[in-house]
Amino acid sequence: MATFQGNYIATGLKFGIVATNWHKIFIDQLLNGATDKLLRHGVEAENIDTVWVPGALEISIAAKKMAQSGKYDAIICLGAVVRGSTSHYDVVVNESAKGISSSALETGVPIINGILTVENLEQAIERSGTKAGNKGEECAMVAIEMANLLKMLG
Repeated sequence: MATFQGNYIATGLKFGIVATNWHKIFIDQLLNGATDKLLRHGVEAENIDTVWVPGALEISIAAKKMAQSGKYDAIICLGAVVRGSTSHYDVVVNESAKGISSSALETGVPIINGILTVENLEQAIERSGTKAGNKGEECAMVAIEMANLLKMLG
């Protein structure tokens, strides 16, 4: 019986990051967290590419294009959607998550959903580096683990 589990050694791996310009104050913190975590786990700075897109709905097409290039072992998607007074929130949250998931399945490259989906700005602050941790860091760890796992699985 064989058991497979990814590890957190990122030496020699290449990562793409798709980040949104919308809510950039939070995204900068998520990006710093993700990049710092990748570097601390052995990724060379030149093996981290960042693509900026306008908002969460644009993430999946950029992530898919990066994954299709064959250059990356995993893609990390960073964004923030804050609930407002209209149903726009639900559309953006659902469609961006669906796009990321389908892009990962279509390409076979791990595409990690790091889009904050929060009720208010306070929650966004908490999840981008204060009391709830930095979701960018967490996404980097998932990306490293999944990149290694898929390499093991062939």
